[in-house]
Formats: sequence, C-alpha cells, structure tokens
Amino acid sequence: MYVSLNQKEKSKFKINWDLSLIGDVSLSEVTKITKRFVEKWQNREDYLQDPPILKEALDEYNEWEEKYAGGGDEAYRVVLENALDQNNPELKAKYNKFHEAIVDLYNSIQFFPLKIAKISLEKQQLFLDASELQDYRYFLEGQFKIGKYLLSEKEEKILNLKSKVSYGNWVDMTSSFLSKEEREGKSFSEISSLLSDGDKKTRDKAAVWFNDILEKRIDTGEHEINSILETAKVDLKLRGYKRPDEPRHIGDDIETEVIDALLEAVTSSFDISQKYYELKAKLLGLEKLEYHERNVPFGKAEKEYSFDEAVDLVREAFEDLNPFFADTFNDFVTNGHFDVYPKKNKISGAGCWSNLKTQPSFIHLNFTGKLRDVTTIAHEMGHAIHNKLIEQSQKAIYCDVSLATAETASTFMEDFVTREILKDADDELRLALQLEQLNDLVSSVQRQIACYKFEQELHAVFAEKGYLSKEKIGEMFQKHMKSYMGDFVEQSEGSQNWWLYWDHIRRFFYVYSYASGLLISKSLQKKVKADPDFINEVTRVLSFGTSKSPKDAFAQVGVDITDREFWIQGLNEEKALLEDTWTLAKKLGKI
Repeated sequence: MYVSLNQKEKSKFKINWDLSLIGDVSLSEVTKITKRFVEKWQNREDYLQDPPILKEALDEYNEWEEKYAGGGDEAYRVVLENALDQNNPELKAKYNKFHEAIVDLYNSIQFFPLKIAKISLEKQQLFLDASELQDYRYFLEGQFKIGKYLLSEKEEKILNLKSKVSYGNWVDMTSSFLSKEEREGKSFSEISSLLSDGDKKTRDKAAVWFNDILEKRIDTGEHEINSILETAKVDLKLRGYKRPDEPRHIGDDIETEVIDALLEAVTSSFDISQKYYELKAKLLGLEKLEYHERNVPFGKAEKEYSFDEAVDLVREAFEDLNPFFADTFNDFVTNGHFDVYPKKNKISGAGCWSNLKTQPSFIHLNFTGKLRDVTTIAHEMGHAIHNKLIEQSQKAIYCDVSLATAETASTFMEDFVTREILKDADDELRLALQLEQLNDLVSSVQRQIACYKFEQELHAVFAEKGYLSKEKIGEMFQKHMKSYMGDFVEQSEGSQNWWLYWDHIRRFFYVYSYASGLLISKSLQKKVKADPDFINEVTRVLSFGTSKSPKDAFAQVGVDITDREFWIQGLNEEKALLEDTWTLAKKLGKI
C-alpha cells in the first residue's frame, strides 16, 4: 500500500525555497534603466551603419539582459511565489500587474533587436566580419536569420500585448484548475504519483480519481486548446511560416531536416517501446497493462527513499563525475534552492527555474520517495548545472539553451545516478533498475515523438476544420499513443483525456527536445564511460549556451546531429538494453 511521506520529516537540508537569495533589483529600477537605453538609442541610425557604435550599443544591451530583462529581481520573485500558490488571488493580481509592466518594457526596447534583424543583406556581412563585433557575431547571425519572419515594430508590440490574453491566460487556467483538485485529501500531483504505486488497488483507485478530474475539466480544456491553436494559426499566417513547427526549429537554431530525420528514426523504432511494454506486462503477470500502469515499477524498484537518502545518492554520482557538479548540488540542497514536497495549489511535476545571469536557479519537486523521484532530482539538477556553466562562461545574451539540446545535461546526469544505484545491485535489483531505465528511455524518446506527431495532426486538422471537439482530440491522441505502446497497453476508458494535463503540448513542439537531448546525452555518456576525462569536454560543450548552434557545439566533440545514423546509434543502445533485460528476466525465471 502507498505510505505517504511525512512532509515534516527532519532533514539536514532545506526543503523550501529561500527566495531571499534573489537580489533586490526592483521593477522601478528596471523601468528607469530601460527608459535610459531607449532614450539613447531609439531615434539613432548610426549603430546600423558603423560597427564600433553597434558594439557600444550591444554592450549596453547585454548589460540590460544580464540584470534587468524580465523585470529584474522583484518580478522573478513574484513568478516563483505564484508557482507555489497558483490559486492565490492576491498573487495572481500581483503577477498580472507585473506581466503587464514587463510586456510594456519589452515593447519599448524591442526596437533594438528588430532594427538589427532588418539590416540589409548588403550590410550584414560588414557587421559579421567586423573584428570588434566577434563576441556578438553569433547573436547577429541569429537576428539576421529571423529577420524575414519579423513584422514591423508596431505589429510586434500588438502581438506581445495580446499574447497573455490569447495564449497565456488559457494555459494558466487549465493548470490552475487541475492544481485545485483534491480527492480524499490528496492533491492532483499526489494522485498522479499514486498511478505508479506498486499496489494495484491503490493505483486503480488513483486512476479513478485522475480520470474523474480530467473528465470534470475536459470541456474547458477543449475550448482552451482550440483557442491557442487558433492563436498559433494566426501567428503563422502573419509571419509567413510554412509549417506549424517551423517557429520552434528557427527559435532553437536547428534545421527542420534534422528534426524530420529524428522523427523518422524514432518512429521506425516504435517496435522497441512496444516490446518493452510486452515485457513489463509479462513481468507483472498481466495480459495487458492498463493505460495508467505504464510507469509501474517492478520488483525492488518499489523501495521508498527519504529526501536525504535521495540527495546522498545523487551527490555520490556527481562527485564521481566532476567535483564542480557535486559542489553546485551541495549549494542547492543546503541553501534553499529546492522546494521538495507536493502541496495543494503548487505547480505539478518538477522543473528548474532560471531567468537572468545574475539570478539563482531554483528547483521545484513533488517528491514522494519513489525511485523516479530520485532520478528526477538528478534530472532537474542537470538543468541547474547547465545554467551555472553557461553563466560562468558567456555573455548574458548567450545565457540560454537551445531546446534541441536543453535535455542533454539533465538526462546525462540522470543516467549516471542510475549507474550509481546499480553499482552494488544483485540480479533482482539490476532487473528492476534496467526496467526503470527502459521506462525513462521510452518515455523520453518514443513517447515524446508520438506526442510530436499528435501535435502535428492537431495543428493540421484544426487548420482544415476550424474547431476540434474533445472527442476528436481524444481519438487522435489515443491513435498516436497506441502507435508507440502497441497491443500490450490498453487504451483504457478515460485515457482519451490524458492530453489535458500534458502541459508541454501547450509549448508547441517542445517535446522533441526530450528525444534529441537524451539521444545526444547517450552518445556523450558512452564517451565518458570509455574515458572518464572526457567529462571535461562535456562540461565545455555545456558551457556554450546559445553562443553556438547545437550542430556546431556538438560537432566539437565528434557528435554529428545532422546525420540520421547518429540517432539510429542511440536507438540501437536502447534496443540492446531491452534485449539484455529480456535475457535477465528469463535467467531469473520471471517470464
């Protein structure tokens, strides 16, 4: 049976965010600095003609990005407070006021990157070749690349102003409604965790609650998804994109052909995930898995961990990899960068929050003591370490990560923590952990690409029909989920609504990043296992931020993401792990 962790258990670590770690740059100070920049540069054209003057302007813009973008420290604090208490009306009002002010700030300063993006083709090479602008060369290349999709300054302002009411408010509404739900004193996040409980009665009861919550909110979700699909359709038409996922690719600085090759490679590997679910069903003694049983752990993987035990496991793995990783982790767990336990109105799932180069990252968990929660700590800490490496190495304008590689550090760290647990494992535990590894691989690769294909169909059918009923959305969703799950997972009644809580679907075409990041990290892991000193090359690549394209960054360590065969190699490793796990299960007499 499920045993709820005592959320007040004594810990040697801080289990709540300490938002006093954030500085004291106020919104009023940000407004003053932004106004000063605007007054100095808005009505000038000389920086669009003369490289030394452009460097002066870019230096000042970079400083703005470092300290003041996003509304500064005061605004960051409000965002984080809202994440912990999504349904507090006072916080919502405060958040809305800050959002309105921040949009106004961005609208006032956006003339600068817009004018740079619109520099004529004849002049572009002059700036790219200028010696004084080499630190900004990649930034300029990026602006020139997106220039043809940008509208006039007035039109861009209108799009910025309407983004919250036409998109953000809808998405926040769905998340907020779900976070309010409780059943028998358990929050939506806790119910989600119970779906994977080792006791079938417990997880089946949780599934009834979960499906009931989704059914209660599905009509609202239907209107929400149609509204943001319509917003996307309008934006695509205004900007002249040829396909709905093109803005994602351009924003991530990755070629559409690379993503198409990834989609093709992973789709052709759906037999791997189907065979995995067949194995899990056999091991659990079930003819088929119910839809909600996909992530049920097997065997010793059902062990529960205290937060302190989880931290010790992760730290040990990090120390073996790189002392910097362990030191950064120690700072996070001892100084209040984690909010650990689930509670009502707190944002669901787990995530790493970061904003400016001068601001600390924070991690939210909904920790319930399962093995998955242990590896989730490593996953989110991978994002935080990635951020730290970039902040120490790059100008503020490069302190970001392409989504094509955003999940590389996180999945890299996750895998090495699993290896740490495997060190002293007997065959029984090894079987359980390998199944957990396969579950993560399938969830991050095949599942996410099936979701990407679902999104593609959503946009295509919406463009044709003009509106999608909840029944039609559910039908499409189940079709794509079945494509990667196969015949050993039941598309159970209620599962047609499970797209509703999948928040990444709202960040259109985000999900490919899990597959690309994991398959890239698999390649890096293989190199580190062969040569532990290669970790220094990994940290170097992770420090690039957006100062290089994903293609160029990984080419420096022998990874060619433009080659379809590269993706196939990663998938072959997944297949080899599956075959080894089948062999081990037979050896132990489990099947």
